[in-house]
Amino acid sequence: MNLDDDDLFREAMGDVTPLKDCANTQWLRAPSTKAPRAQAHADLPENFLTRGFLEVIPLTTPLEFKAEGIQQGVLDKLRLGKYPLDASLNLLRQPVETCRQSLFNFMLEARKQGLRNLLIIHGKGRTDDAHANIVRSYLARWLQQFEEVQTFCSAQPQHGGAGALYVGLRKTEQARNDNRERHAKRSR
Repeated sequence: MNLDDDDLFREAMGDVTPLKDCANTQWLRAPSTKAPRAQAHADLPENFLTRGFLEVIPLTTPLEFKAEGIQQGVLDKLRLGKYPLDASLNLLRQPVETCRQSLFNFMLEARKQGLRNLLIIHGKGRTDDAHANIVRSYLARWLQQFEEVQTFCSAQPQHGGAGALYVGLRKTEQARNDNRERHAKRSR
C-alpha cells in the first residue's frame, strides 16, 4: 500500500470497534476429503444423521421445534435470544455431506463440554430450492434426531435472523448435580 491507500484505510476504519465476547465461538475444521483412518474414528460413535430424500421446507415457514415436556416459555425465551450463546457453527456454502459431518461432530463436542445454547448459521437462500434452504431443511430433520436437543428456532436478526438457528440442549447430568448442590446449600 502507498501512503494514500493507508490513509484512506485508516479513515474508513476509524469508527470500527472490535467485536466483544468472541471467546464463545468454536471454529471446527471442515472434515477432510481424504479417506478417514479407521483407528482415528474407532472411539467416536457412528454418525446416525439421515441422508437421502428430503421434503424441502418453504422459506416462508419458520423453523421451530420443542421436545415433549418442554415448556413454551423456554422456546419463547430462546426465540427472543435471551439465553447466552455458548458456541456457534458456521455451515455457509458447504456441501450437505460436510454439513452433516460438521453438525454431528459439533453436537458431540457441545455435549462433551456441557454447552447449553448454540447458534448454527446455515444461510438464507432466495428461493425454496436454494442450497441454503436445503441445508436449513436438513438441519430441521437432523436436530430432532439428537436426544439432547430440547428446542430450536430461528435466530434474532443480530445473530443471522432466518439464516441461523438457536439450539437449546438439555442439561448434562453433571450440570443437574451441580445445580442441586448449589441450591441445597442456599436452603440450609
